[in-house]
Amino acid sequence: MIETLAVALRRINSGLALVVGLVLLATAGFVVADITLRQLSHSFGGSDEISGYVMAGVASWGLSYALTELAHVRIDLIRLKLQSRGRAMMDLFAMTVSAAAVSIIAYQAWPVLEKSLLRGSRANTPLETPLWIPQAIWFSGWVWFAVSSCLVVLLALVMVMRADYPAADALIGARGEVEEAK
Repeated sequence: MIETLAVALRRINSGLALVVGLVLLATAGFVVADITLRQLSHSFGGSDEISGYVMAGVASWGLSYALTELAHVRIDLIRLKLQSRGRAMMDLFAMTVSAAAVSIIAYQAWPVLEKSLLRGSRANTPLETPLWIPQAIWFSGWVWFAVSSCLVVLLALVMVMRADYPAADALIGARGEVEEAK
């Protein structure tokens, strides 16, 4: 059951990463087209503004994929010298701290969106984008990252309590370049 939930979370985040990648690719195409049109004295306008919003959304939504793919950076000098139980405990501690930090970030991101909604804030640009739109995408990415992180902590905690250290390592363990090459 626990492993099934871990696999499902990974699949969801893989699907989200695909969508995020397609949005990023479309944005790059839009920017290239706008640059090309500028050479012909025309422009869509706002490509810099839109690409900035997309980058914020892509960053917040992409973090969950990096989480489930074990792609976040870690310094594992001490971890590598420990037995499987010690590694699992360090990984669980690191994941718990990360989940707590991300949850605080998501919580603190809400007032930014809330103010834009209450004030009807718009960008001070020619597009006058209602700021709640890009901020809602950005905020929801942080919330999903927090939810994913907390789920991973709970799943890993169950695995560690069962003394299933290989499963915990597969879920939250650090992967180094040396291990990946094997």
